[in-house]
Amino acid sequence: MAIFARIYSILIYSFMKKILITGGAGFIGSHVVRRFVQQYPHYEIFNLDKLTYAGNLQNLVDVEQAPNYHFIMGDICDTALVQSLFSKHELDGVIHLAAESHVDRSISHPMDFVQTNVLGTVNLLNAAKDAWGKEPSDKKFYHVSTDEVYGSLGGKGLFTETTAYDPKSPYSASKASSDHFVRAYHNTYDLPIVISNCSNNYGPNHFPEKLIPLAINNIKNNQPIPIYGKGENIRDWLYVIDHARAIDVIFHQGKVGDTYNIGGFNEWKNIDLIHLLCRLMDEAMERPSGTSAQLITFVNDRSGHDLRYAIDASKLANELGWKPSLQFEEGLKKTVKWYLENEHWLSHVTSCAYQAYYQTHYKEKT
Repeated sequence: MAIFARIYSILIYSFMKKILITGGAGFIGSHVVRRFVQQYPHYEIFNLDKLTYAGNLQNLVDVEQAPNYHFIMGDICDTALVQSLFSKHELDGVIHLAAESHVDRSISHPMDFVQTNVLGTVNLLNAAKDAWGKEPSDKKFYHVSTDEVYGSLGGKGLFTETTAYDPKSPYSASKASSDHFVRAYHNTYDLPIVISNCSNNYGPNHFPEKLIPLAINNIKNNQPIPIYGKGENIRDWLYVIDHARAIDVIFHQGKVGDTYNIGGFNEWKNIDLIHLLCRLMDEAMERPSGTSAQLITFVNDRSGHDLRYAIDASKLANELGWKPSLQFEEGLKKTVKWYLENEHWLSHVTSCAYQAYYQTHYKEKT
């Protein structure tokens, strides 16, 4: 019996993992945390988040009491803190989502993006390298990145995992730099890494500085819907819960050293997306058809605004079996429903600081 008990304990321990998720109180991060806490009760999940403007613990109220969930408030740039987390908890993996992530803010404050996205990532890489040693065969450092590192596409073609980097904004340049550092630590120190580059996300818990939640909030409050330029910029849209599912698949099944593109196979011009969203909001709020569309307001285009992004996610589909779970209109309906049913969350995040930011970045065309 003692032998069987010993074998059982070894087997159980082999399935137990201690995972650090950085930026886990943010939009994408909170959905990743929720999935890992709920899908893997034998894992211990450590959520490290600085709780800046887009980090919100209200995103995780449904899992905050889970026995396998632990929150640590802190900065990935804090070397002593990061090193202590690796040594204290003997981490088996990192899913790195913490980042400054909005292009507009990067134009106003580029050094914030260098500090967090580049230096913060290198700080985590150093800690992982030092903690895991020269043969970290059962470890993994997963770096979550963006399709914006590839630059702007023309009217045809898709970003693949081998597309050359051509970042156009301080944000995308900082993420491209962090991607390069992650690969360099794999090539130089044999650190077991994997990288994913995703398209634009949408869904619940999205801070309302981005197009879809901003438009929903403004339509709800009968405020103008600001559209950059003529609204002709094209983006591929990915439902955030599908993204969290893809991160799960890549973390567990992705090949060490590889990169995977994650996209929704779903390109929309901004103006066409907004017209669809206006129709869905009119229906959800029982307003006459065309009411919300009257709020569309064109504003000055931002500097370095890439025309088109489009992801080829066929590698992820063919090698790991992941595909989006729903069509865009269905996902958009779910998103509208969530925001209308969670007005307390929305009012909490749209603070005075948000209002000041909004006024600065979305001035009407002159």
